[in-house]
Amino acid sequence: MYGPPVDLSFKDINSISGALVEEPRSGLRPLNTNSEGKYLSRSLRISYNNITDLTDLQNVLAHFLARPSQIGWLDLSFNRITHIDPVLCELRELRVLYLHGNGIWNLSEVDRLRELQYLHTITLHGNVIETNRKYRNHVISALPQLKTMDFSVVTRGERVLANIWRHCSNQGENTEESLQ
Repeated sequence: MYGPPVDLSFKDINSISGALVEEPRSGLRPLNTNSEGKYLSRSLRISYNNITDLTDLQNVLAHFLARPSQIGWLDLSFNRITHIDPVLCELRELRVLYLHGNGIWNLSEVDRLRELQYLHTITLHGNVIETNRKYRNHVISALPQLKTMDFSVVTRGERVLANIWRHCSNQGENTEESLQ
């Protein structure tokens, strides 16, 4: 049985590898471990820190979790992340990803997450990309399997509009390419 998230929030961690020297916060429900002392959880919370880079994320997952490849929920909210690191795409079982309250400024960064076929919930509000008028359409178009975005249900109508938007955007790109 998998328990509550391993919680490394509010630890003043400056880099993802800085988590390796921290002890998880104790919550209301105890964290269970296996015989190697690794946590029996599929969830990791590393929110409210100062993390800018996720390069060593796989080592952090392997350090804390009994089955790091099966992580399904990752909370990286309220850090200083400006790019969606390709290491996130290696988390093939990821279903929920919280990235709100960071500094992601390029909307095309979201496209990297297309490989995560089980990802059904994402938060990106509170990033600079949220100010782009194409924001919600782009994210829903890039990640058509989403059920929830920014704590709001993705409706059937939004899916239809995102598909139309994507189709029109692709046609515009093809027209521009053929003119050059």
